Amino acid sequence: MGTVRTTTHNTDQPIVVFLIGFRINNPLRLKQWIPVFTAMPRMLRELDRDPASGLLHYQLALQPRGAMVVQYWRSVDELYRYARDADHKHWPAWKAFYARATAAPDAVGIWHETYDVPAGNAESIYGAMPVTGLAAATSSEPVTAATRSAKQRMRRRVSPRRSGPASPDASDLGNTVAEDRT
Repeated sequence: MGTVRTTTHNTDQPIVVFLIGFRINNPLRLKQWIPVFTAMPRMLRELDRDPASGLLHYQLALQPRGAMVVQYWRSVDELYRYARDADHKHWPAWKAFYARATAAPDAVGIWHETYDVPAGNAESIYGAMPVTGLAAATSSEPVTAATRSAKQRMRRRVSPRRSGPASPDASDLGNTVAEDRT
């Protein structure tokens, strides 16, 4: 039996995690929710074509009555700049949604959450996975003995940088990736 390739993200930069989604409240109100459903892919294509926008990576997650997009941005300022720029797709789509929602407030709901994560305040693990999530937004490195547990990975990221990898405490040596204890 082979070993599972495990990785973690690698960055010393701050990152913004932006979650945005919608929920179809009334499936029969097609004219209200289809424009919401089709607006996000257009925005993501626009952002993909513009590396200077600040969007680093995104992933789509389908949900039982809607969808969610997890986005990773370089900064809150770049996220807000895109959101309010009338020359890009988001601002006109937001205004159109608001006009439709005022006319039919029960048809579709939207939401978003923004997390401004200071440098060194995130940890991750990916087992038998292609590069994804935060590692796709930044970079990826193999999990080592010094980064085997969630506690080790977080401590390494929030402690001052050293010239080599952080050395694990004796209490962390028993943890394996399969037993990723926080």
